[in-house]
Amino acid sequence: MAELSKDHTLDDVLMKTGDFGKYQIVVFAVVNVAVMLHSAVHNAFVFTALNVNYRCAIPECDLNSTVFEPTWLSVAVPYNGKYPEKCKKFFNTNDRFDSCTPDTFDRNRQINCSSFIYETTEYSILHEYNLQCEENLWKLSMVGTVNNIGQFVGLFIGGFISDRYGRKFLLVWGMLLCAVFGLSRTFMPTYELFLLFEFLDAAFSAGTYICGFVLGVELVGPKKRVITGIISSSTYAVGEMFTASAAWSVQSWKKIIYILYTPIFLLISYIWIVPESVRWLLSKGRTEEAKSILRKAAKWNGKHLPEEVLEKLSYIDASETTKKNEILNALKSRILCVRLIICSFCWIVCAFQFYGLTLNSVTLVHGNSYLDFMLTALIEIPAYISCRYILDIFGRKKSLCGSYLITGVATAGYLIIPEDSRAGSLAIYLLGKYGVTCAFTILYVHTSEMFPTNLRHTFMGTCSTLGRIGSMVSPQTPLLAQIWKPLPFIIFTVTAWLAALLTLTFPETSNIKLPDTVEQAEKILKLKRRIED
Repeated sequence: MAELSKDHTLDDVLMKTGDFGKYQIVVFAVVNVAVMLHSAVHNAFVFTALNVNYRCAIPECDLNSTVFEPTWLSVAVPYNGKYPEKCKKFFNTNDRFDSCTPDTFDRNRQINCSSFIYETTEYSILHEYNLQCEENLWKLSMVGTVNNIGQFVGLFIGGFISDRYGRKFLLVWGMLLCAVFGLSRTFMPTYELFLLFEFLDAAFSAGTYICGFVLGVELVGPKKRVITGIISSSTYAVGEMFTASAAWSVQSWKKIIYILYTPIFLLISYIWIVPESVRWLLSKGRTEEAKSILRKAAKWNGKHLPEEVLEKLSYIDASETTKKNEILNALKSRILCVRLIICSFCWIVCAFQFYGLTLNSVTLVHGNSYLDFMLTALIEIPAYISCRYILDIFGRKKSLCGSYLITGVATAGYLIIPEDSRAGSLAIYLLGKYGVTCAFTILYVHTSEMFPTNLRHTFMGTCSTLGRIGSMVSPQTPLLAQIWKPLPFIIFTVTAWLAALLTLTFPETSNIKLPDTVEQAEKILKLKRRIED
């Protein structure tokens, strides 16, 4: 029976159905539409909570004009370097509304504004809920933090729902409820209610990306999983570009939400056109449904799938679901505990920098915030592709360390590039995003290979969950710039270099037999077995 199981694992059956035939291509393409929509709505807060540029309205001078920076502005408004103060103006010494001369204002006395002139026609929640001025800046950045808190909570709930009701169930209904709450927040009368629905939107969509990724990748053969994984990750970047494109075209937060969230309702058709995860069906004993999907895949792909192969499949996969829990044994291992702590820190740094650099791209000096965001998303695609070759050439540890170093060098370099060098500052910024994207991708692989088989998913889940701390903190980086402008990039640099140093403590796992037990994971270097051997 053991010999038969070797020839009839699920991966072997998938090869017999055609490892990436017409059926898998269609399902994969359809599922990636959901991945793209998830990415689009997950990043919508970047533009709905955009901190646009504005200045005090000066009734004495503006009259019928709404020019943002007229020639007389320095007479009425104090300047902070090259830019007018957003919320301060000089006190008017008389009541005349037809005079705008130096003697009209007392330059030694500044007062707060009561109305504002905006540089562009962009309309965000800043206008909707009167969030102008520095004392309200935290409310804009809090939107991103609440979104990530929602993702954090939703991952726990989503994991339970996915295991109980299926991957497709969570993908479809999670995204539909996300759309309902997302659209509902455009009708919220207060900032607090808007924030509540931002949280609910993120919580219900949290697990849908993983479900979409799994549904797309699990149906293909082992040899095609790397390329399909790269495509799915790249699709996420396409979703980010869709967000920026929609925001650029309408420049109004409510319209952005309508464009991004309305197409989600089309996903209800997935109930009929997307198959459930075969592995999940087998783990629940629903073998006939799993067999039906595999038969359909073979038929679409023009392959012959013998029934005796399917009969063996039900026996094999049911037996594979029985695993021994070794968590307590692992926690007694000092080596694995230290490794887990360092891994978790590296995940936090990755998430902090990945989302921090993404969010800060809309605040680059002298840039088009929409185009900068699109370029920052676009650079992820060559990062995903190049990682496939970087890992083969340099191995896991050197590749991960090098990626963090690239990010640290780039963020440090951004601080010394002159502000008027648009091309130079953008290029070095994109290099930093490239580096942290590579680090994130490699970290997924390296983490999965450093822990024993029975605990691999548990420990990866722990690292990923703790990594959300970084993504929750990252929206607050604009507040750090209010304290000291270079501070966000100094923190990016220091944490990247520290993570690079700590990765040197990891074992090299390239081309080794993965550890199955705690003891093997502790002595992972001694177990190294080259594939060519």
